[in-house]
Amino acid sequence: MKNNFKYIVAVLFITTIGFISCQKTEYSFGNIKTPTGLTLTTAVVGVDANNPNGNGTGTVTITAKATDALTYNIDFGDGRTQVVPSGTITYKYATPGVNDYNITVRAVGTGGAVSVISRKVTVFVAFTIPQTILDALTGTGSRTWMTDRDAPGHFGVGPADGFAPIWYAATPNSREACAYDDEITFTKDALNNISMTINNKGQSFSIGAASAFYGFSGGDACFNIVTTGAKKLAFMDATSASTPSISTRIQFMVPGNGIINFGTGGTTYEILSASATEIHLRNIGADGNSWYQKLKAK
Repeated sequence: MKNNFKYIVAVLFITTIGFISCQKTEYSFGNIKTPTGLTLTTAVVGVDANNPNGNGTGTVTITAKATDALTYNIDFGDGRTQVVPSGTITYKYATPGVNDYNITVRAVGTGGAVSVISRKVTVFVAFTIPQTILDALTGTGSRTWMTDRDAPGHFGVGPADGFAPIWYAATPNSREACAYDDEITFTKDALNNISMTINNKGQSFSIGAASAFYGFSGGDACFNIVTTGAKKLAFMDATSASTPSISTRIQFMVPGNGIINFGTGGTTYEILSASATEIHLRNIGADGNSWYQKLKAK
């Protein structure tokens, strides 16, 4: 009898376990709610009349809002995405220059229901100037330069595909007086942007091939070229075929007439070398040749 009772209990136990294991677990997500009223606003940091696309930091405040949204998945348009539960994030773009980005926000509701909104934003990101270049040009904040009149090759010219003044390199103190009294000052701001001001004492030297570019006529001479005002320089990686052994591989563009210590008609200058005491520049002039300038700290 005892054995029969044990048998019956074992059968009932196995049956119960089997019944429990066969039951399907059910989960409830509650009511599925799709987010509604989704809005997306963007604010580029530093936008003003002079900087319509921002101050160069590339920083944008992104704010998404919706009713019944549990979280937000933000695609920044540059290949990166991030889940932002609050819907608000300050994001920093990294690609130098002025670029358009399509920001897409997916507001996620219960049960995975999604609402989507997109907005285009235009952002300016300033090139990150290497610290060695920044320190050489501006020192602790500002540094003034003049033509290195005592250096061989302080004026020079060569072929467009070259990186040395193989056709002509001026001997010390051999050029026009107006080329030697200009004062060029590079100044950095709190964001490490560099601006340049020039005091040319009323005249700057220009090669004859570029005189028309500055609004004059004639051959190599001193002209009443206007150089007043601070010019914000745009730095970037060099676009020439130079190598690190002969160049810093950094160049900058000068707005306006582009002149520094003498005019060639060019506005983009590659920094071949730079230190706290000397700068060696190369640019392509209006005649298609490569021109060289040497500056020394005042």
